[in-house]
This record gives sequence, C-alpha cells and structure tokens, in this order.
Amino acid sequence: MTERWVIHLPMVVNDLVSAQRLARVVAHWSHVLPQTEPGGTSVSPEDDQNVRHWVFCDRNLSQGRRCLLRPDHDGDCSPRFRPR
Repeated sequence: MTERWVIHLPMVVNDLVSAQRLARVVAHWSHVLPQTEPGGTSVSPEDDQNVRHWVFCDRNLSQGRRCLLRPDHDGDCSPRFRPR
C-alpha cells in the first residue's frame, strides 16, 4: 500500500447532471492546489457509492497529465477545462 490518502468530500444534489456540474466546478477551483487530481473526479449515488460516474474523460496525456474534458467529448483530449 502507498502512503497516499484520498479525501472524500460529500456534497448532495438531486440528479446526476447537477452532481457532475458541481463536481466540475469544485475540481476546476481546486486544480490550483498541487495535491489535487481533477481528472480522477467522479460522482456516485448517496446510497450506492460503489457506482461511480466519471466527471472528466481521464485519459492519460503526456507528462503525467490527464484529459479534463467530459467523458463523452468529441475530438482530441485536452489537459484544460473547456466549457460545453
């Protein structure tokens, strides 16, 4: 096991789209902190937290970065947020 720890920050909204939208906002804000990994952001139902829905594409890019577009994006991946 590594010495890395993950912080779970529960937030409650009423539907999947709103949860993904809020998660993108929080990830976008927190990306200024070097400890955060926005590409790994996911959301899950409160009563079934093992079922996760990705917020970002999360494909690996060069230099250890990840794609920060939506999971179903068209075109090339990007390490930058892009509004829809």
